[in-house]
Amino acid sequence: MPAQPARYSAPEAGEAVVHDLPPIRFDGQLIPIRLVVRRHEDGIWRGRILFGAPDTEAERSTAEIFCATSEQDLWQSVGDLRDHHIRDLYRSLL
Repeated sequence: MPAQPARYSAPEAGEAVVHDLPPIRFDGQLIPIRLVVRRHEDGIWRGRILFGAPDTEAERSTAEIFCATSEQDLWQSVGDLRDHHIRDLYRSLL
């Protein structure tokens, strides 16, 4: 997983930011992955993973399964995931 992106100011609460992550290989196909993060009004960062091409029938999304008190901590939790965890998340959404 890529490192936390450089950011000079936090986005407004509720404003989602989408980050491209390295794709995974599943059943011989490359599946694009994006991470959607936002800061809630209570200051907590939450994130979810989107699998597949954007705005298509094949796109799948997790709930906001990532939660942290800072954006850096959220990126740490995403970075700790291994490929097999990401594939299992994708498989669970099929």
